[in-house]
Amino acid sequence: MTTEAIIIHIFCAVDDQLREVRKVPQADLYPSEVVTIGILFALKGGHFRAFCRWLKRDYAALFGGLPDRTTLQRQLRMQQYHADRLLADASLLNVIDSFPIELLFPIRQGRSKQQLGKKNRDKGRWSIGVKLCWILNTLGQVVGWHWLTMNRSDQDFLPLVALVNEDGVVLSDLGFRCKAGVPDNLKLCVKGTWNDRMMIETTFSLLTVVCQAKKMFHRTAAHLETRLAYTAAMFNVLIGLDRQLHPDHAFKLSIAEFSL
Repeated sequence: MTTEAIIIHIFCAVDDQLREVRKVPQADLYPSEVVTIGILFALKGGHFRAFCRWLKRDYAALFGGLPDRTTLQRQLRMQQYHADRLLADASLLNVIDSFPIELLFPIRQGRSKQQLGKKNRDKGRWSIGVKLCWILNTLGQVVGWHWLTMNRSDQDFLPLVALVNEDGVVLSDLGFRCKAGVPDNLKLCVKGTWNDRMMIETTFSLLTVVCQAKKMFHRTAAHLETRLAYTAAMFNVLIGLDRQLHPDHAFKLSIAEFSL
């Protein structure tokens, strides 16, 4: 599939969900176009400056022209709440886990007073960054998400489980256990049991390999949260497109076909 075809497929999927959202008269882009660009950035990864140069150089005509970089970045931040409309509904059985994201090399710790990430170990090495927590439903789509600094434990994400408190059970590993107690619908699973939890490990592997999401370069909480909101929307849209284009992938998680 060509890059142009990927962009068109993503835009059509987003526009179907946002068809009722009206365009602000002063804006250059429709909300569905802004969300599409946010999804493309989450999919491609890297620095926003490089992404913006690539998009303007090769695909600006698909959007009828693009505003300057700072205006586009401001629109992405202001309209990120539209991405929440692309989140999926909870199922009877759901899975929760966290994904560490590096924001800064450890040697640069403390050089800036505005440092966003915190220091902690990730896979045996020190990293400075944040943790992204996702809840996935049975179809592998994102139901809810939240982020905290990397030095926080997984049990600090327990309030996120309240999103599906009345809808279903949430499976987690023992990292979410808490002395004060856990929500009634959270089931702590010992290693080697409930292999349904491996679905979220596959999901995070796709974010690492396809979207280069293991490392991000944002320096403010607002821009980081914008990126994470579009990342969740991106995954849901691409999983839906993959199953639409390949009906035999009903129980398979794959977004590699849409890699930019």
